[in-house]
Amino acid sequence: MNPEPQQTLEATNAKSGSLWEVLRVSTKLGLTSFGGPIAHLGYFHDEYVRRRKWMDEKAYADLVALCQFLPGPASSQVGIGIGILRAGLWGGVMAWLGFTLPSVIVLVLFALLLQGFDIANAGWIHGFKIVAVAIVAQAVLGMGQKLTPDRSRVTIAVGAAALVLLWPTAYTQVLIIAAAGIIGLWMYKKRSDPGSQSLRMPVGKPFAIGCLVLFFGLLAALPLLRQMFDIQWLALFDSFYRSGSLVFGGGHVVLPLLEREVVPTGWVSPEDFLAGYGAAQAVPGPLFTFAGYLGAMSGGITGAIVATVAIFLPAFLLVAGALPFWNGLRNSPRVQGALIGINAAVVGILLAAFYVPIWTTAVTAPVDFALALLLFILLVFWKLPPWVVVLAGALAGMIIGWI
Repeated sequence: MNPEPQQTLEATNAKSGSLWEVLRVSTKLGLTSFGGPIAHLGYFHDEYVRRRKWMDEKAYADLVALCQFLPGPASSQVGIGIGILRAGLWGGVMAWLGFTLPSVIVLVLFALLLQGFDIANAGWIHGFKIVAVAIVAQAVLGMGQKLTPDRSRVTIAVGAAALVLLWPTAYTQVLIIAAAGIIGLWMYKKRSDPGSQSLRMPVGKPFAIGCLVLFFGLLAALPLLRQMFDIQWLALFDSFYRSGSLVFGGGHVVLPLLEREVVPTGWVSPEDFLAGYGAAQAVPGPLFTFAGYLGAMSGGITGAIVATVAIFLPAFLLVAGALPFWNGLRNSPRVQGALIGINAAVVGILLAAFYVPIWTTAVTAPVDFALALLLFILLVFWKLPPWVVVLAGALAGMIIGWI
């Protein structure tokens, strides 16, 4: 099925980019984006919105809000969505490859060669965690200034942050976003944002519907096919596809699902599972690339490829299926009101994640706080590139570890 392009909407971002451009930029992010999904959104905001201006603040916030609704890895879905908007369907593929492949390669090497090494407590890993503090603080500050400019939206953001911290379940985030949308629809139903961009949408609605049908079709058919055919790679594909389809919140939330799929079946031992989880904390990019490690442990290089494609395929199908409808809905005054509330809630969710787990796991001593402040100043006031700050944080973490 070929995507049917819609009519290009007049917009300041109407000029499309090349596949090479998308791959190059996303690969740079895949090599430097440490700190988990919330930190990734900060890196994306800095690279795609602030520096390259591929979309405006509101379009980015709306895309983040959409991906928070969808199951799967939110940061990867945002990257895929940006790639599709920039360079079409293959742009989404390039954005996913660039952001995902570096950490997949490293984790597969861990699975094949480095399983016995313990790097979870290395000083440079601690430095990366402190870098994430600075990156997320910058993202919260920047998005907060744009999306919570009045007391009602600040109240929504603070309420969302409090609920996430006090009620930390997998579905809390989805319920909070839904509630914020209802509040926004009620409070801001007559408000519109005339400064919002209309986005060039290279994927048509017929193709989008096909993606959604394929998503649900695979979810229903794969378990049946697994029962009918005793094929290792099919069972592997089914396990990782369901894990990628049914988890809300992404990141660490997927780990219990993966453990139930690979440990009881004997594909991966409990010890090897924990060793791979420790390695996954040390690499940039999405935590869902942990699937590459597990696939390599259970089926070598072929298993790594099958597991990686299977766990990310639902994210790609959902983003490609939702984007054309989102582009039209977000320009409706009533939907804009709901998005105003949702975007405020997203700021609150970012604020909560800034505290737990990023702050609580990274800042454990006064020297950590001092380093986080220094890195924040380098990012926000000195305007240094993120990769410079990442290297500075890693070096400082090593020095702190030696003291």
